[in-house]
Amino acid sequence: MHIGLHTVNPPLALAPMAGITDKPFRQLCRELGAGWVVGEMLSSDPALQHTRKSLHRTDRSDENGVIVAQIAGSNPQQMAAAARFNAANGAQVIDINMGCPVKKVCGTLAGSALLRDERLVEAILRAVVSAVDVPVTLKTRLGWDEQQQNLPAIAEIAEASGIAALAVHGRTRADMYRGEARYDLIAEVKRRLRIPLWVNGDLDSPQKAMQVQRQTGADGVMIGRGAQGQPWLFRDLAHYYQHGRLPEALSPSEHANIIIRHITAMHDFYGGFIGTRTARKHIGWYVQHLPEGEAFRRRINQTDDAYSQLRQLTAFLDSQVHRLKTWPCAYRGLL
Repeated sequence: MHIGLHTVNPPLALAPMAGITDKPFRQLCRELGAGWVVGEMLSSDPALQHTRKSLHRTDRSDENGVIVAQIAGSNPQQMAAAARFNAANGAQVIDINMGCPVKKVCGTLAGSALLRDERLVEAILRAVVSAVDVPVTLKTRLGWDEQQQNLPAIAEIAEASGIAALAVHGRTRADMYRGEARYDLIAEVKRRLRIPLWVNGDLDSPQKAMQVQRQTGADGVMIGRGAQGQPWLFRDLAHYYQHGRLPEALSPSEHANIIIRHITAMHDFYGGFIGTRTARKHIGWYVQHLPEGEAFRRRINQTDDAYSQLRQLTAFLDSQVHRLKTWPCAYRGLL
């Protein structure tokens, strides 16, 4: 798979997720097999470019691989300026968000709210593409709702505007994350497109990811929520993509080591207090299927101290390593 001059191998991507795909998580997923990772959504509002949150989201120091920055907004000139700003600060690809369904984003007519205004979509895409010398990609959905599934029109506009690749989540904005993702319209659009396409939505196992890629003809698969609590999904998916079967499972101690490395990296990246609070959701996902995991999650969420959080987590995982023969995993039939 090629996006501009960048080769994506394997064509397995970590989807952008605000508050989740920070630098520690991106680096971990890349290390485990993701061939493409996208950073957290950045507002195009220049007044927000230097907040503490934005500074963390734009920290790309010592990051390996292609740096992809995602921007969101509804003003073409402001979006173009945000693209230039991020490209000047290390982004090698600019991704435009027209898929976020949350009220806070759609309320500013950004994210998937843009799908109701195809003329504005075209104005934004053309403004951003002409503003930078790096490839520009687009992430979107099937449409606004069941009555307005205008993905074919959006894809045509994107290709004509110079977009280098398209990623599509198989739901409408009205769906939010309810129900099941649908892929038939994505397959239809892929047959017409000349640019690469990522398929996204409910891809929580190597088996399903490869089945959906075959079904749609997509050039690559993009994993979002499926990687939460199991970043090793990319390791298994990369092997399945190459060999058509799952690799031997990691041992419980190997799973535990990955978790500890991730949480330690978050503490180092954010500092103790913010790192501890930011790590809570990841810890919850990691332990949700472990014996006594829910009770442990409630208990560890009472601490705001990084040392205490890491000490408690290490002790809990050590106890799991000694009691588990295999790590719980739905796509291995071990839940």
